[in-house]
Parts: sequence; structure tokens; C-alpha cells
Amino acid sequence: MGYYDQHTNEGKKRSEKSNRSGIYGLIGAVIGALIVVFTIPVLAGQGLLPYTIAPADSDPAEAEEAEDDGDTPAESAEIEPASEVSEAVAKVEDAVVGVVNMQIHEEGGFFMPEQESPDEEPEGTGSGVIYKIEGDRAYVVTNQHVIEGATVGSSDIEVTLNDGSRVEAEIVGEDVLTDLAVLTIDADGIDTTADFGDSDQLQTGEPAIAIGNPLAFEGSVTLGIISAVDRTIPIDLTGTGQTDWDAQVLQTDAAINPGNSGGALLNIHGEVIGINSMKIAQQAVEGIGFAIPTSVVLPTIEDLEEHGEVLRPQMGIVLRSMQEIPSAFWEEEFNLPDDVTGGVLVEDVEGGSPAEEGGLETGDVIVGLDDEEISDANDLRRYLYNESDVDDTLDVTFYRDGEEQTTDITLAREVFEEQP
Repeated sequence: MGYYDQHTNEGKKRSEKSNRSGIYGLIGAVIGALIVVFTIPVLAGQGLLPYTIAPADSDPAEAEEAEDDGDTPAESAEIEPASEVSEAVAKVEDAVVGVVNMQIHEEGGFFMPEQESPDEEPEGTGSGVIYKIEGDRAYVVTNQHVIEGATVGSSDIEVTLNDGSRVEAEIVGEDVLTDLAVLTIDADGIDTTADFGDSDQLQTGEPAIAIGNPLAFEGSVTLGIISAVDRTIPIDLTGTGQTDWDAQVLQTDAAINPGNSGGALLNIHGEVIGINSMKIAQQAVEGIGFAIPTSVVLPTIEDLEEHGEVLRPQMGIVLRSMQEIPSAFWEEEFNLPDDVTGGVLVEDVEGGSPAEEGGLETGDVIVGLDDEEISDANDLRRYLYNESDVDDTLDVTFYRDGEEQTTDITLAREVFEEQP
């Protein structure tokens, strides 16, 4: 019996201790609650809480006003992305139109619209942006590849307005290097034009809104960011597999799909900061889209309006990158030294051109302009178009029959033409 009596007493002691612990816990909770109740108003009065305490029957607006009247500086307003995007789109959507090219495309190319059969007569579709109204004509900027094959003065191009109606368009000018073209349409019933923003002021990470007619869905809007503000992508204009030009573009992750070409890339203020173009479709780079920045668009459309083409300096030669020629012929045909690793072959010289006046001949290999090394046709065009002007005189370094020579050439005006 002693054994059981001992354990019974110990059980009673544990029960008493447990009861006392429960009572102490309850008392502690009550005291803690009272401290919180009486402390919160004091802290709120000192402005130490991130919210305002107001009586239940008070007006929330009054409480908010009281908070703003305090000494604590007001925080910046929260951004409402959906609202801001909608407002930006509303400013421009009526100025974004569809562009329809009725031409027959026998085969696809770098910029060619896709089609199911070479024998069918499809409608090449893209987008455009109405940017000004002058007299009874409205001006539309789009991509050159959208209207490729159409002829000036024909009815090959139609523009689909925001209300679904179609009007005939006239080609003002086009430029294959920048992939830009300008059209005009009847301004009757058109009230909205887009405003251009300054692409040079863009920063990586800013919101970007693409609006256009992808896959013939009119007025489609996609949202993303500016992924990079100074990208260059190589373009093969002649189908040789060699880079003919490096296009300067904005990079965005806003979806730019077939039919979006020529549409607007907007900033959050509803200003056009680029013209959508050239979506890279490979799975490895899905989500990368490009737009031609307004720093390129504005001077280009100015030349197209005034001259129907972009005025660029020219030497007057038919050229080919030496990389397109098998290296075995470099020494055999041109007698080039081993230390020459690139250059531009002069395949032909136009009569009366700056090149002819400067003494260049067919078979010469150009390796330098002024102090700039020229490795290929892209280097030559970039130096001419970006670093030179019409009437500038260049110091040209070239090889003829294995001998390095120099000559001076005064540049004239050029219209870029693709070589066969």
C-alpha cells in the first residue's frame, strides 16, 4: 500500500502544479492584452504606427486627411499598372492601323510574309502608326518588309482603320536598311495621331507596351519591359549568308508576333518610342522582340517624306565581302599578303561615280577608310552611313595586284539597292 500511496500523492502534487500554471498563464494573457489596448493609442498618437486609429463612427476620409496633416512626409503614390497601361493605350489605339499588302509573294525571305503555297495570292498583313495629318492626307509609318513588292502609284497597299474600314494607301518612300516605310491615306474621319517619345531617354526595366495586329487580331496589346536600349542585330539583305547591315534596335520582352511588324512600342505615357519589327521566332530565344527606336525612325521618315528615300553618301561601287570568296583565291586571284584577313572587293565601278573619279578599279580590295579598318561590307556601310556625309572626302586604302595603295574619294548621294 505504501507504494500506491506514494504515487497517488505525487499525482495530486502534479495536478495542483498544473492548475496553478494554467491560472498564471491566464493572468499573463489578460495583463498582456490590457497593455496592448492601452499602448496602441499612445503609439498611434506619436505617429509610430504605419496606420491611423480612428473611432468606429468616424469618416475614413477624415482619418486619412488627419494622417496627411502630420509632420511625417507623405509617401509617393502607388502605381496602378492596369490603369496606367489602359490610359497609355487609349491615347494611341485609334492611330494604330492594319497594313495589307495584296502582292503575290513567290517565296519567303528574311522579311517576307509567310504563306502556304508559292502559287497562292495571299494578303501580307502588318501594322502601321498614323503619326500626322497634313491637309487632306494622313501619314502612316510601317515596316518596309510589310509593303515589299508594292509599287509607287499602285493600289497594292490598303490600310485597315480602327473601325474596320479599309482605305487605299499611297507609298511615299521606303528604306530597306532601316526597314521603314511611309504611306499616306485619305485623312477623312481620322482624328487621332500618335506622339513620338525620345528613345534616347529610355532605361532598361521601363514598362513597354506593344500594340498592333498580330495574326490579324486588330488592336492587340501586350505588356513587358525594355530589356535593352542599345542592341544591334545582323541582317542579310542580299541572301548571301553574310551580314550586310547591323540594325540598331530596342529589345523588349513584350510579345511581338507575326502581323505586329510596323505597330507601336509605347512607353507608360502613351508615346511611341519604337516601331515593332523582326521578332526572333526560335524557341531558344522566345520572348525576345525588337523595335526600331525613334532616334532612327524620326530622321528616316523625314527623309522619306522629303525625298522618297533616305539620303546617304556613296562611293559608286558594287561591293562584296572578301569572306564570301574562298580563301584559296585570295592569293591566286588578288595576290593579297598573308596578313590581310578581310576587306571589300570592288566588283564594279559606276561610270562618273566618286570611285571612278578617285581611281578605283574592278578587282581592287578596300581594307581601310580614313583610319578605320574595313573587314567586310558591313564595316564599309557602317562607316559611310554613320560616320560620313555627302561631300565628305575619305582616304581609301586598298590593294591592287598585291600592292597597297591609297586614294581620296569625295562622297556623293546614294540610294541603297540590293544586289542580285
